[in-house]
Amino acid sequence: MYITAELHTRLHDFLWVKINHLPKCQLPLANYLCHMMKQGRVILTKGRFALTIDRLCHQLIENHDSFTNTCFIGIQPRGVAFANRIQQRLLEITGASFIEFGKLDITFYRDDFRQREKPLRASVTEMDFLVEGKNVVLVDDVLYTGRTVQAAMTALNHFGRPAKVELLALVDRRFNRDLPIKSDYTGVRVDALDEAYVKVEWKDTDGEDRILLFPHKQS
Repeated sequence: MYITAELHTRLHDFLWVKINHLPKCQLPLANYLCHMMKQGRVILTKGRFALTIDRLCHQLIENHDSFTNTCFIGIQPRGVAFANRIQQRLLEITGASFIEFGKLDITFYRDDFRQREKPLRASVTEMDFLVEGKNVVLVDDVLYTGRTVQAAMTALNHFGRPAKVELLALVDRRFNRDLPIKSDYTGVRVDALDEAYVKVEWKDTDGEDRILLFPHKQS
């Protein structure tokens, strides 16, 4: 049976409520189910992950051809790994020797950065080029409320006026938006409750390419 993201979250909460009312003989099964849900559900395996990357690359090639006037900008921190993977795969597919790539930190451009309980840790901005008159592809791993993208657009103003800005997102949580922002290129769409958490793992840092869904954000 296929379990949707929303059902996965509701089932997790239901089990935690009911577990204290079960007979002792049924507790091991309930504990096991809750443990498995805490581990996260894989919603994109490494095989489909690779296919998704290739599909996105071919969509980008169709719209940008040789990428001579296009630059990719990964939104720090989590969008950088995705942007780097896309850039490397595009170089392999097209045989190009160079595709412009940068890293953009948006920590102090967020509209909620003064409301955080913990001190924020800024990442590095690495942009040795201007975006004036260029086609910019902003890259992030998960499109959630849209506030990160809004902050990235504000930060981008310091590097010139691009001719066009597009958004590439590996995961689109389309029903959790606070702002009217949508991705131009989307890997997979996930419908989940607000409290659910989507995590993208990468082979270079996590040992395997995959996307996981958790009922709640890990502490």
